[in-house]
Amino acid sequence: MSGNKAVAYKGPGKVELIDIDYPTFELKDGPGVNPANVGRQVRHGVILKTVATNICGSDQHMVRGRTTAPTDLVLGHEITGEVVEVGPDVEFIKVGDICSVPFNIACGRCRNCKERKTGICLNVNPDRPGSAYGYVDMGGWVGGQANYVLVPYADWNLLKFPDKDQALEKMMDLTMLSDIFPTGFHGAVTAGVGVGSTVYIAGAGPVGLAAATSSQLLGAAVVIVGDMNADRLAQARSFGCETIDLSKGGPAEQIEQILGVPEVDCGVDAVGFEAKGHGSGAQEAPATVLNSLMEVTAAGGALGIPGLYVTGDPGGVDEAAKKGSLSLSLGTGWAKSLSFTTGQCPVMKYNRQLMMAILHDRVHIAKNVNAKAISLEDAPKGYAEFDAGAATKFVLNPNGYLS
Repeated sequence: MSGNKAVAYKGPGKVELIDIDYPTFELKDGPGVNPANVGRQVRHGVILKTVATNICGSDQHMVRGRTTAPTDLVLGHEITGEVVEVGPDVEFIKVGDICSVPFNIACGRCRNCKERKTGICLNVNPDRPGSAYGYVDMGGWVGGQANYVLVPYADWNLLKFPDKDQALEKMMDLTMLSDIFPTGFHGAVTAGVGVGSTVYIAGAGPVGLAAATSSQLLGAAVVIVGDMNADRLAQARSFGCETIDLSKGGPAEQIEQILGVPEVDCGVDAVGFEAKGHGSGAQEAPATVLNSLMEVTAAGGALGIPGLYVTGDPGGVDEAAKKGSLSLSLGTGWAKSLSFTTGQCPVMKYNRQLMMAILHDRVHIAKNVNAKAISLEDAPKGYAEFDAGAATKFVLNPNGYLS
């Protein structure tokens, strides 16, 4: 039996590399596992040897202590791996296949899955609709920042790459298919981005940069990215985006300087519930991004909201925020007939198309998000640098596949 090391949340501000059990085809008790899931048989699953697994901004929310995540929760929902074992009910996925794992865990059988709403599967999480690997309130499926990981409903969930050698060659791009590239694309699509659109994306982290990349792929005329981090804004400019510095004030006036009008066709929130106000020294104000997007998005437009909002935030700025209640100017949105799309990105809706775009050199997402491979042992350092604002997407390399 092979050993298995993993990155675990050890309390606010702390992650550590720990030893965990090698996966089996049964969900065991552990941190965050709903009692109803303990002993659940996973005959339809596979065990992956992890090729690449990425640190995500959503992980950082937990690591900062801004969720109700339990100590010792194994992290990691952005997973790409090589199949090393298959369960007895797996028919089409084979040992040796290299596959992308959508971060949504979905059964493929329920009403929502059949409608391609895989972000809100009804059968994988007793707590609520929807699930993900290594995440708070998501049923307790063990995270993939590890040497090996169990993936359930493999025939349904896994995206097999057509050629193993080609996949390994393009792995730094393909690893983004598990989450941030589809999530950014979903944000752009649900904001209505198309040929000739003007787009404002709040947030220049990896999801924001993925949304910007996606907007360009969809034919946007101008993509504007806003942030307070100079390095991340420089990264956005490196692939042709316009940028605005929110430490200098709100977006409307700066958008007008670029477009000649203080509004855009489409707005994307790639920040989420830890948003800050605008201007120098601004403090946390979680409704800022949503309210500013309503202000600058043209009447009849749409907001794509891939940024995460939670129902339990121990570090919220007030009692309402701790429960996910924000002071939204919904009247503005109503008066302007704006549309809103929230929730997990249904990764399977987009991942195959985006894979083809990568394989045929239509897009270079790793370059755009400044991806950098690091060892599993260096994960705590990667988390610390990312939390400090590094303009880098850290990709963990647990088993030496990435050169």
